[in-house]
Amino acid sequence: MMLRLATMQDLTRIMAIVQATVREMHAYGNYQWDEVYPTEQDFAADITQGDLFVSEAEGQICGLICINQIEPAVYADAGWSSAEKALVLHRMAVDPDLRGRGTGSELLQQAETLALSLGLRYLKTDTYALNEKAQQLFLKHGYKFCGKIQFRKMEHQFYCYEKVL
Repeated sequence: MMLRLATMQDLTRIMAIVQATVREMHAYGNYQWDEVYPTEQDFAADITQGDLFVSEAEGQICGLICINQIEPAVYADAGWSSAEKALVLHRMAVDPDLRGRGTGSELLQQAETLALSLGLRYLKTDTYALNEKAQQLFLKHGYKFCGKIQFRKMEHQFYCYEKVL
């Protein structure tokens, strides 16, 4: 597998992965992502800002993650253990048909590598309370649960996770 910055030419494949992920989430009652969020414009902005990474295997994009230092305002409501500057993980997805190959782990490793290259030792992220797959992935990689926040008047809260490198 290879990790690289996403380009605008990747947008069609990225949105196909996102749409497949949304269908899968909705099938088990998780409405974390929908037609309102995330949009193609969100990913185009991520690409323009140099924040979107893709994982590629055999010439095909199999996963994506947005990594930057932008903390949503509601992060102030979480019980973070540190006030130090952090790298924040957003909008992560792996093609449902290509799971089980370590892509999610590879994407999280990219975040750690990027953090260290920027002189940061702290990572933050969140996921919907019903997204057990993401929660398990974060815990498997040493992230610690640190609080709950509310986004977009969603039915359930979002769980916050952090990792100190």
